[in-house]
Amino acid sequence: MNSYEISADDFNQHLKNKSLDGIIIDVREKCEWDYYHLENSLLYPMNTIPEQCSELPKDKTLYVLCAHGIRSQHVCQYLIQNGFDNVKNVNGGISAVSLLQGFQYD
Repeated sequence: MNSYEISADDFNQHLKNKSLDGIIIDVREKCEWDYYHLENSLLYPMNTIPEQCSELPKDKTLYVLCAHGIRSQHVCQYLIQNGFDNVKNVNGGISAVSLLQGFQYD
């Protein structure tokens, strides 16, 4: 696991305990978001990140997730290269997180 990753289990525990100290950024497409998304997450499809990253706060931790953790890993790398220090890729994505919550995403 990279230093900017968080396991689905740790992420889920923070959600459960309401101890998440940042913003959840979902980088899937709108149709995926419409099917299932986490409460309080914000939709920023991966291809919109370059033009919208100026809207994202650099002073908060950004928890980035997608379906399985691949797109979000690329987005995290992009954000780090563009001056964001506090990014966390949710390893396994919404699929792993939802499974821990009792919902099979795919």
